[in-house]
Amino acid sequence: MIKRTLYFGNPSYLSLKQGQLVLRLPEVEKNDTLPESFRKEAHATIPVEDIGVVVLDHQQITITQGLMEALLENNCALITCDHQRLPVGLMLPLCGNTTQTERFRYQLQASQPLQKQLWQQTIVAKIENQAAVLRDVRGVNVTNMQRWAGDVRSGDAMNLEARAAAFYWKEAFPMIENFVRDREGIAPNNMLNYGYAILRAVVARALVGSGLLPTWGMHHRNKYNAYCLADDVMEPYRPFVDKLVMKLYDKYGSIETLEREHKAELLTVPTLDVTINGKRSPLMVAVGLTTSSLQKCYAGEARKIVYPTM
Repeated sequence: MIKRTLYFGNPSYLSLKQGQLVLRLPEVEKNDTLPESFRKEAHATIPVEDIGVVVLDHQQITITQGLMEALLENNCALITCDHQRLPVGLMLPLCGNTTQTERFRYQLQASQPLQKQLWQQTIVAKIENQAAVLRDVRGVNVTNMQRWAGDVRSGDAMNLEARAAAFYWKEAFPMIENFVRDREGIAPNNMLNYGYAILRAVVARALVGSGLLPTWGMHHRNKYNAYCLADDVMEPYRPFVDKLVMKLYDKYGSIETLEREHKAELLTVPTLDVTINGKRSPLMVAVGLTTSSLQKCYAGEARKIVYPTM
C-alpha cells in the first residue's frame, strides 16, 4: 500500500490518540470570529499506519513524543524545515527490520568488486533515465547518452556519470544561459533541492525498512554524510524529480521563493508513476523494491539491483 505524505505548514499541534495522528490548529480554534463549522474543521485525525513521510514546515508546530514514537515505529520519515522553510533534518527509526544485525554484517562485509559492480548498475540506470527525460520532455537527440550508458564499466572508472551530467543539465534548461546544477545556484536549483530532499527521505526510509545502514554507501564515502547509501540508491530516481521540476519550470518560470502551491506539487514525488520490473508503480513502492533487491545482492542471493525505467 502506498503511504501518505503529510505536509504541515501552519502553527499546529500534533498528537497521538488510539493509533491516530491528531491535528489541531490552535489559531483557528481560538478565533471566535470564524464560523463554528469552519472552526470544527481545524481538527482532523489520520491513521499512523497510513503515513510514510511527514514534513514539518513551521516553527510554531508542536509534536508530542508519543506521536513521534508511533511514527518511527511505523517506519515513517520525519522531515523538519529551517527558518527559510527548506528541509534541514531527517529522523528515521533505529531499527526497521527483524534481522537488521545480520543484514548490516552482509552490507559491511561486501567486497570492493561487488560494490563497484553495484555502482556500475546504478550509473547505467541513472544515465538511461536522464536520456529518457531529455528525449521525452525536451525532444533532444540522446544517442550520445545512450552510448555513454553502454560504456560504463565497473565502478564507473571513466566517470561517465560526470560527462553525462554536463550534457544533461545543459539541455534540461536550455532557456537558462549556462545553467549548472548547484545547491546554491539560481532557480530552478531550489526546486531541485526540495524535490531531492523528499526523494532522499523516501529512499532512506526504504533502506531502514530493508534492514540496511543508510550511512554506509556503495560509492559515496563522505565522512560528514550520514546518508551515503541513500545518496547512492537515489541516483537513478533523480531524473523523475528532474522531469517534474522541468514541467514546473515550464509552467511557473523562475521561482526565487517556493510558495505552498509549488511545494505541494513537489511533495507528489513519492506518488509519481514509475516503471519497475515491467510494471507501473508509485515511486515510494518502487524504492522499496530497489532497496530489497540491494539487500539480496549484499546477502549473495542476487547480482542485480532492480531500478526503475522511464
